[in-house]
Amino acid sequence: MTTLIQYASLNPTPWKNGGGCTTEILASPPGATLHDFDWRISLATIAQSGPFSVFPGIDRTLTLVDGGSVVLDVGNERKVALSEREPVVAFPGEIPVSATVDGVPTTDFNVMTRRERCSHQLERRVVRDYSILERRSALTVLFLAEGETLTVYSSRERMALVRYDAVVLDREEVWTLEAPSATVFIVDIMPNEEDD
Repeated sequence: MTTLIQYASLNPTPWKNGGGCTTEILASPPGATLHDFDWRISLATIAQSGPFSVFPGIDRTLTLVDGGSVVLDVGNERKVALSEREPVVAFPGEIPVSATVDGVPTTDFNVMTRRERCSHQLERRVVRDYSILERRSALTVLFLAEGETLTVYSSRERMALVRYDAVVLDREEVWTLEAPSATVFIVDIMPNEEDD
């Protein structure tokens, strides 16, 4: 069943280290905690420099939504300046990662999947007028990262999103995304073959 998730209905959770907060958009299975989810999609605000939580066995993709740049030190092996020029970074959750904020808080979109259960892909797409989305996986989540409104419709359903809303697409294979100008994140969750 297609589900619209309105950002206005979600509640942020402050980090234990005080460096930011996270708003969970969706996780599976329903009611899962940070210790037992199969996959999780969230929006985080990084307000201060500091370390990320470590998540063994989890693959993560982080992409910038709003704010200044943040430099990520990934496992003391590489530094990534998450910014408009390089908005996406992927890394294993067991690797220590620390963030250095340039003084302006950032808002970031975060996808996490438990490696032994599933994997994910994230596409960042700019919509001008309209764009066709052909389904590529059993579960697709669409998130409106930039733009005031986005209309998403198929032959049987039609939904209107405002910024930071998400929709879980189900059943229909082809969807049309319509907006004067918008940036959307398309997340595909793929269960491992042995779990099918």
